[in-house]
Parts: sequence; C-alpha cells; structure tokens
Amino acid sequence: MKSITSRDNPLYKRVKALAASTHQQKKGGQALLEGFHLAGAYLDVAGQPETCIVTEGALQHDEAQAIVARVDAERVVVLPDALFGQLSSVVHGVGMLLLVRKIGATLPERVRESCVVLDGVQDAGNVGSILRSAAAAGVKQVFCAPGTAYAWSSKVLRSAMGAHFLLDVHEDVEAATLIERLAVPAAITDSHAPQALYDCDLSGPIAWVFGNEGAGVSAAWRGAVTHRLTIPQPGGMESLNVAAAAAICLFEQCRQQRGSR
Repeated sequence: MKSITSRDNPLYKRVKALAASTHQQKKGGQALLEGFHLAGAYLDVAGQPETCIVTEGALQHDEAQAIVARVDAERVVVLPDALFGQLSSVVHGVGMLLLVRKIGATLPERVRESCVVLDGVQDAGNVGSILRSAAAAGVKQVFCAPGTAYAWSSKVLRSAMGAHFLLDVHEDVEAATLIERLAVPAAITDSHAPQALYDCDLSGPIAWVFGNEGAGVSAAWRGAVTHRLTIPQPGGMESLNVAAAAAICLFEQCRQQRGSR
C-alpha cells in the first residue's frame, strides 16, 4: 500500500478534480464509488479498480479491511482522514473511495425484453432511484437519451445503491436509434391518458419511457409509443415525481406477470 500525505500529490489532485466535476468524470469515462457497499458490489462484478483510496481511520474497521484485502496492494492508497474530506461527496462518509472506469455496455441489435428509457431525466437522484427500481423489478437494460444525468456520477451511484452492477446502462442513445431496434411495445405515463395503468395488459415485455421532469417525454417518443397510461391519483395531485411513477409502473408490471404464471 502507498501513503499520500500531501495535497500536492498528482494522484490526489487528479481525484480531487474528478470529485469536483461530473463533466470531467463523463469525459474520461470514469466514476468514483464511495462507501463499502458500492466498493464491494464493484469488486464482485468488475474486478480490480484503478485505485482504492482509504483513510487511516477506515482501516481500523473490519469491513474496510475486508475490501482492501480484495484489491491488489499496488492499487491501494492510504490518506489521512483530513485529506479525504475534499474527495468525499458524503457527509460523514466511511473513508473509502474507488476510482474506476465505468462499465460499458454494447447496444443490442434488437430489444426483446422489458427495458427502461430515460428521456432527458435531469435530476441525478431521480435517475439513481429509477435505476434501483429497474434492477429490483428484474429489468436488465436501461437506455439514457442525451440530456439525461450522467448515470455514473457520484449522486446517481449513491441513489442507485449498486443497481449499476445488475444492469446494462447505455448512455447518449438517440430516440431514432433505439426506436428502430425495439421489438416490444413502448409505454409512457400521461396524466391526461384515457387508460389507467392498472387496466392495461402488462404481462408481456414493455419499453417504459420516462421523460424530463418538466417537459415530459419528447415528441419522438410520443410518436412511437403504443400505450399512453395514467396513474390514478385519488388524492387530487396533478402529477407524481418521475422516480415514483417509474416504480409504480415497473412493479405493477411485476404484479401482473406474477399473476399470469
């Protein structure tokens, strides 16, 4: 293991710059995984990180020691606790960070199973929550249109709680490219749609398209969908948060598919 004690260390300065800029992370195809849970999930699926950064304080804990033991010693860097604060995006974090390359996925020629399309969902917390719901519901493919928050940003990773490692996440997929590859019907939610979600047959695969928090689904996708569905809201609210709507749709589909077996 190596130790870093100076803020002027080149590796420290590089990781600090990445931590401060989602744009730099996306440009370099890199991600920062903070915490024991994300670190362990990455190691289970992807193998060795570029660098494992751990604080002197964290090394006093069994969980940190177990993760460090799984990483090649030359990839482990130990920092004083005081230096780690400028790298962390979490208040009262646990003192562990993996620098990794994001896991790429090859765009399929045909999409024949249920999937999620994020059509300009800009809030990182919403993106992470939807990824988490998709993984929990057994969805394997998520397609992010241009304008969607960077799926491997620190905030999305925290919100998704390891869902990235159960999914194939495709970024910057244009609507026209994906629409021509879909072999399943597509569905959107719309507060003015004539059909309620619960009255639609969802027993087969569906491409669920969730749009921008303000503008909704783009015209390209509106013209391509088979189902326009409303989520009944007897309480009188005009709309739901996009992550909440996505969870309702995905698990209504799960319920119907379970009942059809």
